[in-house]
Amino acid sequence: MSTLSSEIELECPCCGAALVFDLNLRRIVSHREPEREDKPQIDHAQRILAEEAARREAIFKQSVADEKGRGAALSKRFEEALKQARKEPVVRPTRDFDLD
Repeated sequence: MSTLSSEIELECPCCGAALVFDLNLRRIVSHREPEREDKPQIDHAQRILAEEAARREAIFKQSVADEKGRGAALSKRFEEALKQARKEPVVRPTRDFDLD
């Protein structure tokens, strides 16, 4: 890439990207990301897609199992609260004008 005399090419210290900075504009005018070492190969695409599909299916099955168990847990909590409510005596709530 040809740069103007007012442009400086820098390397980002964090990610290693090539940045072109224009001194007159006082801003970055171009950005190129570095090549990744872990870039997936096209011949591994089928395997990668199968792994992602299996991961999504496992997450879905887990959420279905959680929802099935949720109903049982809620009904158990309801039964416990009902037992506790039966043990407590029924009292009439005090109102403000009853205190006079």
